[in-house]
Amino acid sequence: MVSIKDIAKKAGVSISTVSYALNGSPKVTEKTSKKILAIAKELNYVPNAAARTLKNRASKIIGAFMPDYGGPFFGDLLRGMRKTLNQQGYDLIACTGKESHRFLPEGIIDGAVILDWNFPDEEILRYADLGSKMVVMDRELHHPNIEHVLLDNQTGTELAINYLIEKKHQNLILLTGPDGNFDSQQRLQAAVSILQTHPSIHYTIYSGNFDQSFGKKIVKDIIKDSPIPTAIFSFNDTMAIGLYQGFRNSSFKIGQDIHIIGFDNTEVSQYLQPPLTTINYSKEEWGSVAADNLVQLLNGKETSPQTIPVCLLERESVKKAGTGL
Repeated sequence: MVSIKDIAKKAGVSISTVSYALNGSPKVTEKTSKKILAIAKELNYVPNAAARTLKNRASKIIGAFMPDYGGPFFGDLLRGMRKTLNQQGYDLIACTGKESHRFLPEGIIDGAVILDWNFPDEEILRYADLGSKMVVMDRELHHPNIEHVLLDNQTGTELAINYLIEKKHQNLILLTGPDGNFDSQQRLQAAVSILQTHPSIHYTIYSGNFDQSFGKKIVKDIIKDSPIPTAIFSFNDTMAIGLYQGFRNSSFKIGQDIHIIGFDNTEVSQYLQPPLTTINYSKEEWGSVAADNLVQLLNGKETSPQTIPVCLLERESVKKAGTGL
């Protein structure tokens, strides 16, 4: 069996350099890493942990890579994954942070579902080249070992923006997610595309981070910079909850002076006062579909990209401009 010593000898580098490259460490330059990975592929190298796994057929463990796994959003996703995977004989572990990435090339897990914008495309593709099977939920990558299961961000954004337009709102705020986040970029592109066809509507973009604290903090800027009444499309419910907290300490009332629509329909959104208008979809279904596609990949079956449908939930946080109705 080929070892990292064989790869190191052919590449003319140290064993530690080969180990770093195989594990995606930034300690190795991109040029050297590509060279080592090409040699590993040429020699049909299988990491030791993976070799043990293959001897026993499979670990029967799937990794879910996420930036966080607390709260209702990630909890529902993981629940959907776990149910589907358990039905097909797999266990699920939640992974976060760079060190857990080595679970893939080392074969500690059989495959991965990835919803973590901190996990670089280049690293995912590198692991795919080494044979790892993955489903991504926050980007589009084209590789035989990768499938993607995405939200219908285009439709969700169209529903949100057109709803605000139907309510005669002329001053809109777009509260985005983190820079580089796939879902946020899709929503922003779709929103701007619609608003550019309505020149009479004024809109402002605030670059957010999907955190509740940001939503609360940005209220001061909104009050200072924007005419009232204002309609806000928050690119997720979590920032919208922060907006509620921020406006609670102001003289402006949500559903009267400020109109807010979110995205995700997290459980708490229906209990806010007034209840939050939001874009709804099944997070359990999203997790379940992603998990099922990964199992199909692992079994050598053909898969195709999947899109999770969305709909608008009308609640009292958005009313017709100037009427309170």
